[in-house]
Formats: sequence, C-alpha cells, structure tokens
Amino acid sequence: MKKLSVLTKEQASEQSRQIFEGIEKAIGMLPNIYAVIGNSVNALGSYLTFSEAQKNGSFNAKEREAVFLAVSEENGCFYCLSAHTAIAKMSGISEEETIQLRSGNHGDRKLNILTNLAKSIVANRGKADEGLVQSFYQAGYDEKALVDLVALVVDKTFTNYIGRLAKPEIDFPKAQSLAKDVLA
Repeated sequence: MKKLSVLTKEQASEQSRQIFEGIEKAIGMLPNIYAVIGNSVNALGSYLTFSEAQKNGSFNAKEREAVFLAVSEENGCFYCLSAHTAIAKMSGISEEETIQLRSGNHGDRKLNILTNLAKSIVANRGKADEGLVQSFYQAGYDEKALVDLVALVVDKTFTNYIGRLAKPEIDFPKAQSLAKDVLA
C-alpha cells in the first residue's frame, strides 16, 4: 500500500530542499514530520509560516507546549507526543508534567483549564464544552486568547494528521505511553 514518504533532501523538490536546509540550520536536524510535509512545498511553507506566527499570540512557550501535548494526546499522534515531550523538557517542563498535561490533570489551574479546553475542542470538533469555555474566561483569558487557542489546535492537528497518515519513524526520544493510549 502506498503511503506518504519521508523525503530525503535528494528526493525533495528544490524548493522543499531549501526549506529543509533552513530547518536543519535553525534546529540542528530535519524532523521526519517536516520531511513528510515537504512532499508539498506549498503545505510545508504555509505550515511553517502559520506555526511561527503563533509565537506572537496570547500564549507563552510553556503554554503552547502544553496545548501541543494535550492536542497530540487527544489526536493520538505518538510522533508529535514524542517531539513535544522532548521540546517541553528542553523548555523546563518535567517528564511528570508532560504526563499531567496530556492527561488533563495538571496542578496549575490555568494550564489545566487551557489543556482541557484544547482537548475538548479536538474531541468535539470545535464545539467545546461550554463549562470549559467559561472556566477559560474566568481564569483571565479573553476572546483573543480563545481564537489563538483554536489556532494552536489547528496547528498541531495538522501535524498530528500527517503523523497518523505517514507514520514516520520517531526521531525524538519516545514519549511515555499513557495507559489508555492506542496510538499509531
């Protein structure tokens, strides 16, 4: 059965190869998920631009990683869970915290509301639990933050779906599996 390929630089189009080289220069490696997305230079360029722009939104790096962990857990993408566990740990989030964020049971009230709302958005295809939305606002977030949260959910859902379709080799330390995980 044909599936999405993890491109090497030699297999990639000239435009994708240039983007791959920029990624390698910026982070020291070309993660397999980007090598898959590079099958479409349009998708790769669009995704990277969109993803980079989210850094200017309502959430700091720790909050973004918390959302990415929660969304990847909800979408069942073990590749992205592994990648974002590694990134979260480099950002000062402990292994135990990554598990708490993925399970929706973190001790920090705001992070807990943020991750549970992100998971609810995914699970309910945008029709999030109203109680969680109200808790989000009561925690001090505003309408801009809610739109930014949806943007983060979309950002990570894109790579989650690519990861689930392509099943690239995980090129990060593998994340600990939660008991309920049935991940592909």
